[in-house]
Amino acid sequence: MPTKQELLSRIERLHAALSAQTRDYTALIVDKVNQYYFTRTLQDGLLVIKSTGEYAFFVRNSYERAVNESPLENIFPMKSYKDAADVIGELGGSAVFVETEVMPLAMLERLRKYFAIDSPQSLDRYILNLRAVKSESELAVMRESGKRHAALLDEVVPSLLREGMSEVELTADLFAAMLKLGYHGVSRFSMFQSQAVIGQLGFGTNSLYPTNFDGPGGMKGLCNAVPIIGDATRFLQKGDLVFVDTAFGMDGYHTDRTQVYSFKSEPSSLAIDAHERCLQVQRSLAAQLKPNAIPSELYKNAGFENRNVRFLGHGVGLYVDEYPVITSGFDVPLQAGMTIALEPKASIEGEGLVGTEDTYVVTENGGVCLTGGERGIIVV
Repeated sequence: MPTKQELLSRIERLHAALSAQTRDYTALIVDKVNQYYFTRTLQDGLLVIKSTGEYAFFVRNSYERAVNESPLENIFPMKSYKDAADVIGELGGSAVFVETEVMPLAMLERLRKYFAIDSPQSLDRYILNLRAVKSESELAVMRESGKRHAALLDEVVPSLLREGMSEVELTADLFAAMLKLGYHGVSRFSMFQSQAVIGQLGFGTNSLYPTNFDGPGGMKGLCNAVPIIGDATRFLQKGDLVFVDTAFGMDGYHTDRTQVYSFKSEPSSLAIDAHERCLQVQRSLAAQLKPNAIPSELYKNAGFENRNVRFLGHGVGLYVDEYPVITSGFDVPLQAGMTIALEPKASIEGEGLVGTEDTYVVTENGGVCLTGGERGIIVV
């Protein structure tokens, strides 16, 4: 858990970044995950940071819990945004920053009843850049998550696979096993309206089924309205490739990993060769995860042809999908302490999806793996 001093340091670093943009500002933070990052408690509230460096955290539910969980001061109960305006004023004349990616227009209009907000500016990138570089306390949680994640996919999943089980049954058994290993119970995604239970899994060609999720894997899902979780009518058979792409997480922080299995049969030579090519790409990219490396150049030089997905890796943390992204157009240099999931994958027509994914920390010596490292297709 971050200390009070670390939380204050996070607020100060956001203050410094915004101050470099404008001398007079107010940041209004409503996203619960962002509030957790700055306060160590997940509430229905409003976190205000001003250009003076001062902050105030207003909480609807639960003020009592927020006071118990957060080491910060300046926490106030709030019934409406008027309570916050009574404390901090109307913000006249200052530039107002809000999370434009997550704040609904209706919420902005409710804020405007009590605060002078003419042309709100986007706060999102400032916070994403701040959160991308992990502190030692964050890395400690992610290392433990990665250790348990590796045990889950290397040891537990093979024990769960049984002939005749459905994808839904595997999802249920996998979720129960994750909870027993200390999983925090939810996989959070920042992408607008993204939903997942534990990730993506599929038997055979179901892992190639078209999906609205922006990832290399596919999933048929329960029905048209819920295209996630798994297919209740697809049963595990001898010779199936089993694709399991899960997030694991503890204390709010995730790791991301994928493992492919072959059930009761050696995989085809085509699957083995494609999987090995993916491992080679991952190995090469991991070695280049050093400070000042440019993500777009890593993507361009990866030598991974015929890509159906526009990225080969993504940041991981309080969300499964964070900054930075290993893709074209992302030119912000890497920094030590960033955590990135690398996931080269390949589809095998008539068989399913193969490939790999592991979570790494950016260091001076290249990426250090948190989730167990390279694995071939596991025969169960």
